[in-house]
Amino acid sequence: MSDWSRLIRPQLLDVGPYVPGPSLDAQKALLGLEDVAKLNWNEGLFGPLPGALDAAAAELDRTWEYPEHAYHELREAIGEEIGVPAGWILPGHGIQTLILTLSAAFLTPGERVVVPDPTYGLYAQASRAAGAVVQRVSSPELRLDLEPIADAARRTRARMVWICDPNNPTGSLLDAAEWGDFLRALPEDCVVAADEAYIDFVAPEERLRREDDIAAGRPLIVLRTFSKIFGLAGLRLGYAVATPGLIPYLQTVQEPFNLNRPALVAGLASLGRPDEVAERRAATVLARDRLASGLRDAGLEPLPSAANFVLVRHGADDSQLGDGLLRRGILVRSGADLGLPGWARITVGPEPLMDRVATALPEVLGELRRSGAPTR
Repeated sequence: MSDWSRLIRPQLLDVGPYVPGPSLDAQKALLGLEDVAKLNWNEGLFGPLPGALDAAAAELDRTWEYPEHAYHELREAIGEEIGVPAGWILPGHGIQTLILTLSAAFLTPGERVVVPDPTYGLYAQASRAAGAVVQRVSSPELRLDLEPIADAARRTRARMVWICDPNNPTGSLLDAAEWGDFLRALPEDCVVAADEAYIDFVAPEERLRREDDIAAGRPLIVLRTFSKIFGLAGLRLGYAVATPGLIPYLQTVQEPFNLNRPALVAGLASLGRPDEVAERRAATVLARDRLASGLRDAGLEPLPSAANFVLVRHGADDSQLGDGLLRRGILVRSGADLGLPGWARITVGPEPLMDRVATALPEVLGELRRSGAPTR
């Protein structure tokens, strides 16, 4: 029997796989439930835009063909959507794949990488798997503090910094002044990867236009996705924005033909529809505010959020709270999974569902207190 631990790269021994949390099917089978509201993975609960699924279905009879390698039509459509040349766009099989692509392109064993805490867990995992040494920078106020992040990058001579904006799992949003100061404070050769998976939930006039920073020559790559506001998480489609001089190097380490045909056409069908996207953004904001208001009325402490989720402090045991909600047909993300015990992250969906959550969570907390369960 082969001892694979002796044969794989040593950097992988202590990293472990990325674990997104329990699957819905497993939880339903465990408790014998038929209907569970899946609020743990920040998916687009309003679904794809009208016509996107029809476009994907119409492409199924061509699944015997490899997808068109250069993805010219999709790159041109994305470029037109965000106001950059098509040559700046690198499509990928979701942001997760692009994170691995960037790690493979920039990181070698022993190099330093700065990752805020808390933030999306795959940044640190992918960096460590590439052999990098990860420097975590805490956020005591649960909002990214860019000054100590830049300081850590200078002190460690970091090759790369990962920034998620709006940040997952807190939902906090950076402003233009602090972002500009941050870029100026970084070492000249430090690459910034800015994950904007949730930026579509921010009104266009309130967003940072990081494309201008790329055009100005900053060593910056922006990552975006079709998984959230466009509701295409199951098709896995995202893209990187970078200068054309970088794209060929990223393609060198990116899996060829890594987009499938249904994803390509569904992505195309989702673009060029600003009014419908604005309506979906408005519906998400209304539902998010309704959930946060209901939680505050119950005496809880949700954080302000610019994304399609709310992070709320409940102070109870995460496992007990999660079990109580699940028995009511609601699955949320445990704060313990995110390094934030005593908190829960809740995906935003239609308003009736948010009312259901805002009622159920205090009910479960009340039951736990009456049973004598400890709270923080």
